Amino acid sequence: MITIKEAKTKSELTDYIKFPFSLYKDNNYWVPPIIADELETFDKTKNPSFENAEAYFYMAYKNNEIVGRIAAIINWSEVNDQQKKKVRFGWFDVIDDIEVTKALLEKVYELGRKNNLEHVEGPMGFSNLDKVGVLTEGFDEIGTMITWYNHPYYASHFEQLGYVKEKEYIESKFPFANVKPEFFEKANDLVKRRYQLSPLNFKTTKEVMPHVDKMFDLFNKSYASLSSFVAISDTQKEYFKKKYISFINPEFIKFVEDKDHNIIAFSIVMPSFSEALQKSKGKLFPFGFLHLLKAKKHSKDVIFYLIGVLPEYQNKAVTAIIFKEYYETFKEKGVINCFRTPELAENMAVHNLWKHFDPVIHKRRCTFLKNL
Repeated sequence: MITIKEAKTKSELTDYIKFPFSLYKDNNYWVPPIIADELETFDKTKNPSFENAEAYFYMAYKNNEIVGRIAAIINWSEVNDQQKKKVRFGWFDVIDDIEVTKALLEKVYELGRKNNLEHVEGPMGFSNLDKVGVLTEGFDEIGTMITWYNHPYYASHFEQLGYVKEKEYIESKFPFANVKPEFFEKANDLVKRRYQLSPLNFKTTKEVMPHVDKMFDLFNKSYASLSSFVAISDTQKEYFKKKYISFINPEFIKFVEDKDHNIIAFSIVMPSFSEALQKSKGKLFPFGFLHLLKAKKHSKDVIFYLIGVLPEYQNKAVTAIIFKEYYETFKEKGVINCFRTPELAENMAVHNLWKHFDPVIHKRRCTFLKNL
């Protein structure tokens, strides 16, 4: 018999967070989250996503053991402002038992029907900066701190339950050795002169912070045309600023300014924390933070996390300036491998940025949708 229980207390939410630790105990590719960080994500008093969203966290039990978990989410900005009558689900993990999957998803359906919503989609988080998608290819590739990993049977469960693929994402990688400066050096010089642009680099996190709000404003503008995009609010900017910026080597954050010092493009690259998180086993103390600090300073693998260009500067080769700056930084740091975060398969403008570097698609993932 399968029993579903909502996780409400800190102790229950900790059990909810820890379930994948047992599910993937012997898996070399799963990357654990920091437990304290996940607890903060689910805390309605700390995560500003709850200003425009509601979420409920459920665990499935069988023979008094946890066998699955799911979050049922409504992003009210999406429902009311974009008129997308959608209930989301995320943080989904389950044993290979489709009856458990069915029982967990039923809680999502209940929330959707209660609020007169029309379809369910997931896995996805509260916003565009949360993790997204179920992995469909690349199960023998190590995960990252900004993606979910899952067993191959997850997608099969959804398909058996009548779901269809909704949004497809690809993840690519290329060795830094593939990056040839001749592909962007000439354009770099030309674009800087023609539009009176200049790069902005940083040495310390303190130098970055005054520019972060403008960066998020630019992020909202540059991604607004994507069908799945929900803008980031001012309170979310503050939250993400505190949550993420300190994790990033400031030398891996690049801005481009116009002659009036307005930011017209930005890019954030993160060092890979995957192995450090595996060593930390979900805890910052006593030694977890040391593994993360070492990765921040010395990782030879980097992840292109975000890149954005003001719409009026798109298709003007502004990214040549960004690539030139990264080339110099990566060469100095001895970077070996470059990875890209999940990008919508339909976003050809982004894919074309990397074509000269001969990237290889090493993972695919997607969200699944079903009408209620």
